[in-house]
Amino acid sequence: MVDKSEKFNWLVRVGYFSRAILYTVVGLIALTSAGRIAEGTAGIFKAIEDFPGGTAILWIMVLGLFGYALFRFCSPLFDIENEGSDAKGWGKRIGHAGSAIGHLALAWSAFKFATDSGGGSGGGAQEAASGVLGVEFGGILLGLLGLTFFIAAFNQGKKGVTGSFMNRVSPQAPDFTRMIGGAGYVARAVVFVIIGWSLVGAGFMSQGSDQVKTIGDAVASLADDGIWFTLVAIGLLLFGLFSFILARYRIIPELSSGGKVPKFRAG
Repeated sequence: MVDKSEKFNWLVRVGYFSRAILYTVVGLIALTSAGRIAEGTAGIFKAIEDFPGGTAILWIMVLGLFGYALFRFCSPLFDIENEGSDAKGWGKRIGHAGSAIGHLALAWSAFKFATDSGGGSGGGAQEAASGVLGVEFGGILLGLLGLTFFIAAFNQGKKGVTGSFMNRVSPQAPDFTRMIGGAGYVARAVVFVIIGWSLVGAGFMSQGSDQVKTIGDAVASLADDGIWFTLVAIGLLLFGLFSFILARYRIIPELSSGGKVPKFRAG
């Protein structure tokens, strides 16, 4: 019998593996195929779809990205990583919620491509944003979501500079984990700022849902920025490699026998 804790652990590790595929492909496409990265998120999933067994990989990513999003939602709901309930702790937990929403959007995009309904745009995020804007106070909600991405970006950058993420990585991880993880988190912070700004623009400044960006679109928006584009692309590639390490060595909180998620323990 596989208990709930083992299922949760397995699902989260598949999530990190899926995230690893995503960011590795983003980095490689950005560095090698200007035309494909210009397609934004759609170009990323098209590239994965073209791999041998690409459709199967997409289905794994659907499951994994959805599982990773659920894992991140556990932070604001249950504080599984012991961030605390003061202003600083809630800032981190809200940032995790923003990350969860972003990965849900990516899971939906992967699903559309896996079911051959991705079309030519892969605009799942734009469609969702349009739906939100169509309801009362939808613009405020979208703008507030953008602010959560700013919070997440700050936390990502801080992790990259301080290396605090290593507290949740097994000591058995490779020695270079700190270096590539730090570079990856800083690059990811840049991407989160761009995503957050697109959401704030759509929500608070009425710029339209078609301006909302996900990871691929955010990277593509840097294409004319020369060295900064290259540095971010390399950083995201490193973040993908780092995520492969996390799929194996990340210390994951366990579910209790009652199915609830206890506090994170790094020991």
